[in-house]
Amino acid sequence: MTQQQFEMLLPLAETWAAEQECIILRTGVPLTESQIADARQVGVTHPDRVRLLQVTEIPVPVHPALAAAAAQTRLISPGTIGLTLRYGIFIRADCWGQRRLVIHELVHTSQYERLDGISAFLRQYLLECITPPGYPNGPMEREAITTAARLCACYFHAATSCAAANVTTFAGLSGTILNQRVARAGLTRRK
Repeated sequence: MTQQQFEMLLPLAETWAAEQECIILRTGVPLTESQIADARQVGVTHPDRVRLLQVTEIPVPVHPALAAAAAQTRLISPGTIGLTLRYGIFIRADCWGQRRLVIHELVHTSQYERLDGISAFLRQYLLECITPPGYPNGPMEREAITTAARLCACYFHAATSCAAANVTTFAGLSGTILNQRVARAGLTRRK
């Protein structure tokens, strides 16, 4: 993706993210007390604003160019299990209740707050996703992965279904990447 294409798509992504956040805030559920504690631990300033929405599949943008970009970057695919849009968090139904996933997504909420909103977050996060080494190896995504791993004393396994694994899954992570992350974080692999 060229810089010009990125600049053309960014306003579309911002609009889509804001619309989806509104849907989640209207129809989602507030965090539980333990999730509020986790949110505070990862730096969320306003955990009372966060809402979680259980969905069968993470929604894909309808705009053709935006949908193509989401697929190209692997940000939204059939394997996507969670997506944070500031204070609104989509959680795929088969992963509902997975603490590690919620913590991961709450780290992104904290990043939205630190960067002061949707526009600044999306600009930085999406640039990290399209600039080598790309998603899921950008600093913001790595922060979410390592923070959740540290708080849950586990690692992220690249399985295809949360129900099939005893750990939270993230699409696109290969065993090699996972092993490198586990080693860098000083974690031990769960059997």
